[in-house]
Amino acid sequence: MADLQNDPPAETIAVGNLDDVAPPRREPSTEPADPAAASPAGGSLERARELLAAHPIADGCSGLALALRELPSYDIEDGERMLETDIPRLRDGGVGAQFWSLQVRGEPTGDRAVTATLEQLDLVRALVAECPDGLRLALSAGDLADARNCGRIAALLGPVAGPALGDSLATLRAYHALGVRSVTLAGARWTQRAGLTPFGQEVVREMNRLGILVDLSGCTLETMRRALVVAKAPVVISHHPEPVPDDVLRQLRANCGVCMVACTGASIRETADRLDHVRETAGPQSVALTGAYDTGSPHAPGLADVSCFPRLIAELLDRDWPQPDIEALTWTNVSRVLRDAEFVSRAIQARRPPSTARPTPQDG
Repeated sequence: MADLQNDPPAETIAVGNLDDVAPPRREPSTEPADPAAASPAGGSLERARELLAAHPIADGCSGLALALRELPSYDIEDGERMLETDIPRLRDGGVGAQFWSLQVRGEPTGDRAVTATLEQLDLVRALVAECPDGLRLALSAGDLADARNCGRIAALLGPVAGPALGDSLATLRAYHALGVRSVTLAGARWTQRAGLTPFGQEVVREMNRLGILVDLSGCTLETMRRALVVAKAPVVISHHPEPVPDDVLRQLRANCGVCMVACTGASIRETADRLDHVRETAGPQSVALTGAYDTGSPHAPGLADVSCFPRLIAELLDRDWPQPDIEALTWTNVSRVLRDAEFVSRAIQARRPPSTARPTPQDG
C-alpha cells in the first residue's frame, strides 16, 4: 500500500522554450468585429496575425469532441458552420494546438462516467486520424513542437473529469496510456469542500508521476489551495467558471503553473481586462488562453469563433503588451508547462513506483 504522506519538497524546474517555426499562413476570417468594442487599428490587427503565424495559440479547452457527438454528420476539414470550430477557422485564427475536453454532459459516476469518457476519447483519436493534413495527436511537448513545425494543429487529450477516474489510480494510468494528458479534479468525491482528502492528494502525486497535468478548473478554493501545496509539477486552470482569487493566482505563480483565461463575456475588452489582471497578479509566465468554443459558453460578437483570436491579440497590442509577454500567452507558457510536467515525471519515476492507494472511508 502506497504511503499517503507528502513527498519531500522539490522545486519545479523550468525548461527552455521551443524553437520558433511558423506554420503556413492562411487568410483571416472576414466576420465583422465586435460592435461593443472599438475595432483594433489595422496595423495592430496585421501585427497580431504576423505574431500568431510565428507564435500560434495553444487553446486550453475546446468542447468540440462533445459537440461532434451530438451532430448526425459533420465536416471539420472543409468547414462546419454548425460549430464554432473547424480546421479552416483554426488556421484563420492562428491556432496551433488545442486541448480537447473529454468531459461529458450530466454528472455520470462510476462505470458510466468511464464508458462515456472512453467513447469521447475514441471519437477524438478517430477524427485526428481522419484529418492527417490538418490535425496531429500530441502526447508530449515534443509532439506539440513537431505538429507546429509541420503546419498541423496539435490535438491534446484532456481534461478528463475527476469522476471518470472511478476512484482508481489504475484507471488514471490507463487513461495516460491512451494519451490523456490533463485531468480536472473537480466533481470527484475525494475533492471535498474542505480540500483534498488523503486519497485526493495521492491522485495529485500519481498524476505528477505520470506527467498528467493537474487541472483545477471548477474546484473549490480549498481544493485549489491544497493541490497547489501537494503538486510538484506546474498545474493549470483551464476553464474555471469564476475569476480565480488573487491568493490562488499568487500560489500559481510560485508553482510556475498557468491560468488560462476564457474568451467569454460581453466584449473583447472584457476578456482583455481579465488577461491584464491575471498577468499583473500571477505574472506573464502564468497566463494563457482558453477559447471555450463549442462548450455552450457565451462569446462576444467579436470573438464568436476560433477564427477571431487575432482581434484579441490586436487589443492586447493596443494596450502595449510587450511582444515577449504575448508570445508567452499564446504558446510558450503552455508548451513550457507540458515540458516541465514531463521533466518532473521522469524525476519522480526514478524514485517512486506506481501508487496502489485506494480510497478510505474518510475520502467520502
